[in-house]
Amino acid sequence: MYQWRKFEFFEEKYAGKCLVPDEVAGKIECCSSGRGKIAVGCEDGTVSLLDRGFKFSYGFQAHTSSVLFIQQLKQRNFLLTVGEDEQISPQLSSVCLKVFDLDKTQPEGTSTPIPDCIQILRIFTNQFPEAKITSFLVLEEAPPILLIAIGLDNGCIYCIQGDIARERIKRFMLQVEKSQDKSQCGITGMGFRVDGKAFHLFAVTPTSVSLFNLQTQPAARQNLDHIGSNVNSVAMNDRLELIIGRPEAVYFYEVDGRGPCWAFEGEKKFLGWFRGYLLCVIADQRSGSNTFNIYDLKNRLIAHSIVTKEVSHMLCEWGSILLIMNDKSALCIGEKDMESKLDMLFKKNLYTVAINLVQSQQADAAATAEVLRKYGDHLYMKQDFDEAMSQYIHTIGHLEPSYVIQKFLDAQRIYNLTNYLEKLHEKGLASKDHTTLLLNCYTKLKDVDKLNVFIKSEDGEIKFDVETAIRVCRAANYHEHAMFVAKKSGRHEWYLKILLEDLGRYDEALQYISSLDQSQSGVTVKEYGKILIEHKPMETIEILMGLCTEGASNGTSYSYMLPSPVDFLNIFVHYPRSLMNFLEKYITKVKDSPAQVEIHNTLLELYLSSDLNFPSMSLENGTTTTSNGNGKLVDELPTKNMENDNEERLQKGLLLLKTAWPLDQEQPLYDVDLAIILCEMNSFKEGLLYLYEKLKLYKEGKNVQKKKLEHESKLIEEDRRMIDKYQEETLTMRKEIQDLRTNARIFQLSKCSACTFTLDLPAVHFMCMHSFHQRCLGDNEKECPECAPEYRSVVEMKRNLEQNSKNQDQFFKQVKNSKDGFSVIAEYFGKGIISKTSKKVSGGGSFNSNGNSTRGF
Repeated sequence: MYQWRKFEFFEEKYAGKCLVPDEVAGKIECCSSGRGKIAVGCEDGTVSLLDRGFKFSYGFQAHTSSVLFIQQLKQRNFLLTVGEDEQISPQLSSVCLKVFDLDKTQPEGTSTPIPDCIQILRIFTNQFPEAKITSFLVLEEAPPILLIAIGLDNGCIYCIQGDIARERIKRFMLQVEKSQDKSQCGITGMGFRVDGKAFHLFAVTPTSVSLFNLQTQPAARQNLDHIGSNVNSVAMNDRLELIIGRPEAVYFYEVDGRGPCWAFEGEKKFLGWFRGYLLCVIADQRSGSNTFNIYDLKNRLIAHSIVTKEVSHMLCEWGSILLIMNDKSALCIGEKDMESKLDMLFKKNLYTVAINLVQSQQADAAATAEVLRKYGDHLYMKQDFDEAMSQYIHTIGHLEPSYVIQKFLDAQRIYNLTNYLEKLHEKGLASKDHTTLLLNCYTKLKDVDKLNVFIKSEDGEIKFDVETAIRVCRAANYHEHAMFVAKKSGRHEWYLKILLEDLGRYDEALQYISSLDQSQSGVTVKEYGKILIEHKPMETIEILMGLCTEGASNGTSYSYMLPSPVDFLNIFVHYPRSLMNFLEKYITKVKDSPAQVEIHNTLLELYLSSDLNFPSMSLENGTTTTSNGNGKLVDELPTKNMENDNEERLQKGLLLLKTAWPLDQEQPLYDVDLAIILCEMNSFKEGLLYLYEKLKLYKEGKNVQKKKLEHESKLIEEDRRMIDKYQEETLTMRKEIQDLRTNARIFQLSKCSACTFTLDLPAVHFMCMHSFHQRCLGDNEKECPECAPEYRSVVEMKRNLEQNSKNQDQFFKQVKNSKDGFSVIAEYFGKGIISKTSKKVSGGGSFNSNGNSTRGF
């Protein structure tokens, strides 16, 4: 015990000037604290009440002779006293118990008022014979019920229970010891223990420690120890344990017997408990001095130690510890604030003690985290990085993670950083950046096992940002881990993106799409249909057929809730033969589609087109490629095969013209005008004859449709000329811009563009090749006066176009109200209002506006 560290966590208040006031004239026999006052009972029968700082409030005569015991109640402002009064008769004892109501006072002549005495009880009766009172204890049950235990020198405890003020009480006796030698059986201490419904009373004698169960009738006694205490050094702690002081040690007792003991040598004159601290006044027989110690048992330290005079009473009030001496001097000792105690420990680098202190005193989590942070910093400075990180981990949730992360970004400390980031994710406090950093740590360490544990957690809970994890795993080529996260989190678009763009596992992607529900499957096909059609056209078409025809057949009506083939036309943009195959299968199975007119129009255009091998994009070698029926980019078909193919498609087109115009309907299941134009453009005379016969437009109809085609052909030719003109101008501008960026400009103009006089210095030359005297420009030297008006008009036009691009309501309104919505969209594109985006091509590359391929990301 003498090895325990000593600290000054407490300090004396009032600078040693505390004295019991002179108004307390007699010898102090008993004291009690509570409700902000100290009650003092003296041998002359008076009771005095003292305010904070031992200031006298008032006093009154409670008994004619000595006040033996006193107790303040907390639930009601009552004061109980046990003292001696005048003996009325030889049969009646002079010792009685009085109850005073401190809220009610009665004047005593013209002097100080005294509180009302609302009850006087004789303690000893014929059934409860008189003996010397050695201890007194009061328990406040539910008001107004009290339980008073009076310990005697004959080994008995007299108990009075009930409403004492109204004398609605019952009395009973507990027999602790039976002996003729009162020095061995007197009650030296008691303690109530109320734990829920459990109701017990500890009783201490010089030769025993007993526990009574007061719920049983009669109360059952349990012997906890065969050794007790000779002096009244007994207390209860906040865990409802009985504390007994003996010369060799301090013992703790629970309901089942003796618990831990602490070997503090010396006679224990007083014991107490204050805010988790053990209070002990120890008398040293060799030096004759008294020492008051405050023990922190949990942290094994002495929080305060001071040599005192002879102590007569010890109690706690006003948030402090009060010691009253025999000479009526007093000590008021208060605990220092947590910050002061921690500063004291930090100066001595006693961080472990500081941590134990804040945890034992139930400090708030933020204060604890601050101590841990300082300890971590201390260990970090000592380069004990592992232990420092263990402290920082305990600060998670209170300390900003970036404070710790920036300390461990060095590659040599990546293991510590990984550990910290793992804990952040376990507690659900990680951000996207933390997830990125942790995954990068795993990949740099090539720690696949930890990556598996992090990604494939068995508890089923995802504690990280999903998209961030997928991106990092993809970038590090951990595609399987990225796919696992995507599938587990239901991010189908990411799962398919990895399968198709990174791994090229098309069959697996098709199988995964087939396993999704119909709505989700349709969304994914729209997203990745172009890639699938390119590599797996037949299988993709089968999936589309399932989406568009599920539940539909020749003999049943079409479900209007199913997707339409028109929704998927964009994925066939480079693969017209696959589109033709898909639409043929569809109209074979579904006869009453809501989009049958659009479908027949599209099929008719495919059948009648003179060349299905639509030109693709110009590749690096400058050759033109085309798309075959399997959706692969191949060379153009041989001439003979093309002729056979064209003839076969024309026959299909003629059949479609006839079958899609039933005899019983006035209008066909396709656009007649469009059909005539297609037949005329592709010189399909058989189709034109059929349509003219059906429309009964023999000569007139033919002339009208010739004229219409000629007009549209002229418009198309004019548009092509304008396109060529604009492209040529654009190319010239780009060359000029490139020349300005890379080559030097030689200014040879000899005259000022403003005043036309000979150009002399100082002069200003603009890149537009205009030159001016500086005096002719004035303050405006940043723009050419000749070109500025034209430039401003262009800027203003661009600003107006950008402003219009933000007016989405106007755009959609024009599209909705226009008969030709495509023209409106084309106009917006032509004015540059709608932003241009790069167009994806197979292999993960993209094509910019000049047709050059850019690979990679």
